[in-house]
Amino acid sequence: MKRAFGRTALAAAAALVMIGLAGCSAGTAPQGAEPSASLVLDTSFDVKTLDPGRSFEPTGTLVNHVLYQTLLTFAGDDVSKPVAGLATFALSDEDKVLTLTMTGDAKFTDGTPVTVDDAVFSLQRVQGIAGNPSFLLDGVTVAKTSDTTLTLTSAAPNPTLAYLLPNPSLGVVNSEVVKKNGGTTDKNDKAESFLNATSAGSGPYTLESYDATSQIVIKANPEYSEKKPAYSRVVLRNVAGETQKINVEAGESQVAIDLNPDQVKELPAGALNVKSSPSRYTIYMMLNQDPAVSKITSNPKFSAAVKLALDYDKLLALAGEGATRPGGVVPSMFVGALPAAAGNQFDLTAAKKQLAESGYDGEQVTLHYANDVTVSGIALQPLAETVQSQLKRAGINVALAPAPEATELDNYRAGKEEMGMWSWGADYPDPQNYIAFAPGENLGTRAGWLPGASANVDSLRATAQAASFEDRGAAYEQLQTAFNEEGPFIALFQPVSNIVTATSISSYNSNSVWTIDIASIE
Repeated sequence: MKRAFGRTALAAAAALVMIGLAGCSAGTAPQGAEPSASLVLDTSFDVKTLDPGRSFEPTGTLVNHVLYQTLLTFAGDDVSKPVAGLATFALSDEDKVLTLTMTGDAKFTDGTPVTVDDAVFSLQRVQGIAGNPSFLLDGVTVAKTSDTTLTLTSAAPNPTLAYLLPNPSLGVVNSEVVKKNGGTTDKNDKAESFLNATSAGSGPYTLESYDATSQIVIKANPEYSEKKPAYSRVVLRNVAGETQKINVEAGESQVAIDLNPDQVKELPAGALNVKSSPSRYTIYMMLNQDPAVSKITSNPKFSAAVKLALDYDKLLALAGEGATRPGGVVPSMFVGALPAAAGNQFDLTAAKKQLAESGYDGEQVTLHYANDVTVSGIALQPLAETVQSQLKRAGINVALAPAPEATELDNYRAGKEEMGMWSWGADYPDPQNYIAFAPGENLGTRAGWLPGASANVDSLRATAQAASFEDRGAAYEQLQTAFNEEGPFIALFQPVSNIVTATSISSYNSNSVWTIDIASIE
């Protein structure tokens, strides 16, 4: 027996997010009408290629989302549930086989229909060329099973697959066109340069020009089978945050997506629209559990005292309006996220009691962090100073050790930091991505939290990873509760992500995967 997931959910959730501050755009096109207006969008580029099989940087994801349709997608702002894209999907009872059934009448830019062969080639190409996004399909066998269906089969239960398929890196390309231009499903693939000049997808836009350092231009795809975008041509410019602010204020651009909270505060009231939402990053602290690194922070009573001594509401206030506090390391908008009330809580009296029981006698402990980077506009220096002040009230003597990220990251990765402050941005919107914090995993090892450190956490982790599609949210919540109680990590907050638009723009969708859906801008 399979559980099927089709287009009903998509239709129910696909309403545009209305930001409600302005009248209709001069560029708005009624459904079915040909788009006519142009749009300028400023952002700080982080892009190495527009070949979807190789691209995994934020700007590439932003653009490829509208050049290539995916088999599954997310509806509007909601990334907690994948919905049908080019295909509907059904999971086997064991969550080992994902069956995808192609639907609709999607066409590529050359007018040819999107087929199951194109879907199979696209996914096998991602695996074969082994670029940055290939890990999304590790251990998965992709196979055509009929003229309309394909299957993705994993040796172990893999309900996460449905959350990975909306990633634009897994967009469906025109296999015949890509093959003619060097495309293969192995490391001999030579199609990247072609795909950096000519898109081969079925999305609402096609690529007009690409310069990774200055500008990307896209234009409406006349063969797009769904609702036409309101803007016929979009120019994306590589612009730093401060200049983005100047441009959008002057009307030289209509969208700016990298303004920090201070820059947003400086905008003239009512002159622009601002949509603030939690970013996909979690800023957290780490207490090293390796006694060889620190006998102090590896003491469970000391760790408990630090967790109780932090005033989380005041730390959140530093992040500005729109930031939020998840109850664990998983961001608030993902399935399996804990509410703040279920996370660590400030209790100074209890902190002092735990500290006294730990045997701590005022020794200096060192907090390491990078002082030359920001996370969604948040600098770590003032945050570290506030943490130092809050822990001092509990009787903990913290020395700050700022350093350039290029050098401090090596120290962190080597597991040598006594205490650290870092951020983690999700590679994909699913709690499975946060297994990295478990004992013996990538981040766990950096914190000296080694395999076998907690039988309880190991058991809950196994349960979460084996949980069915429907049960995994609750299972990951239990795992995060154990992380909070026993682990070395302390989730502080998610910084805010700001999108600033001209008042001529009335609505758009945004989410943590592709930032803003350009085709939804009206």
